[in-house]
Amino acid sequence: MKSLVDYDIKILIALLQSLKGRRDFFKFLVNNGYPELAAWSNAIRGDEEALHWLFDNGYGTLGVLSNAIDGEKKAVQWVMMSRDEFLINFSAACRKEEDGMKWLKEKDLEIFIQMVYSIRTILELQIKDQIFWYRWKN
Repeated sequence: MKSLVDYDIKILIALLQSLKGRRDFFKFLVNNGYPELAAWSNAIRGDEEALHWLFDNGYGTLGVLSNAIDGEKKAVQWVMMSRDEFLINFSAACRKEEDGMKWLKEKDLEIFIQMVYSIRTILELQIKDQIFWYRWKN
């Protein structure tokens, strides 16, 4: 499977915009041969169907990465066992582990640093939605 770091920078910029909720960039990814990145951006945003799509269509690593970012213990262990420095540090940075962000900065992986900040925002909003469940409208 292709690692996130192997994608062209233009595709990574589209992925970043998709993570930020831009539907036009999500559609660009889907329509231009990157459905795995579109699904991953939705999985990060809490879309269970997108997560299942990743596992069912040969992109299990992206599915596990999504779960590791959420701090799921088995997924974090799998990422650690993979010995993939990028996966380990990217998921750690998303979980606000300072060593992960430090590694990304040392490697000058600016696009992924921006993704980390976007993912952290997504995770914070998800937590707020869970805490303030009584505000949900039927």
